[in-house]
Formats: sequence, C-alpha cells, structure tokens
Amino acid sequence: QVHFVESGGGLVQPGGSLRLSCKAPRMILSTFSGVDMGWYRQAPENQRELVATISTGRASTYTDSVKDRFTISRDNGRRSVYLQMNNLKPEDTALYYCNTVPGSGNWGRGTQVTVSS
Repeated sequence: QVHFVESGGGLVQPGGSLRLSCKAPRMILSTFSGVDMGWYRQAPENQRELVATISTGRASTYTDSVKDRFTISRDNGRRSVYLQMNNLKPEDTALYYCNTVPGSGNWGRGTQVTVSS
C-alpha cells in the first residue's frame, strides 16, 4: 500500500516562497522510478486539483495559474518529489498533496500552505 508523506508547508506572506517535499517510503524504488508523479491541492470548498506533474523522464507540466512560479522536481533515489513555490499568492492557499498521476487511492495527510499578510 502506497503512502505519501508531505512536508514543508507553512504561513507565508504574498510574494514569498516555500519548498514542499514528499516522500514515498513504502514504495518500491523501481515502482517509484516508473510512475509519473504530481502535486495536487485542495482549497476549502473546492475540489482537489492537479497543480504540477513530472514524468518518469522528468518532463513537467503545470496548471496555468502556477506556471512560471512553481517548479516540480524528483529524486528517485530518495523516492521523493519536490515543489518549489515562488511569488506565492493568497489564492495558492490550500492543502497540498503528492500522489501518482493519475492519483492512486492512497493519499497522505497533505501539508498546509497559507499565503496571507
């Protein structure tokens, strides 16, 4: 059973930066290396949305609202995925999760990002 552990969230002022980390300690290394990964977020009263993806070949995609501000990366040896978030805006406030793409049925607890002055 895959389990993801997200960290790195916090309270930041508009224009600030955060770096989120996600580990998949129970995933077999070869499995992790062979799946596309993504960062998702869910704001209160909104549906969960896919924010960024990174393929096994490290090609990345981003939803329009975060392009040129967020950067996704992965370290297969550490079974980890990262999300560098710059120039944060209040509308980025959400609970952020990582998962495979498409998402598996196993979600971690997420990490809260709050952007407010």
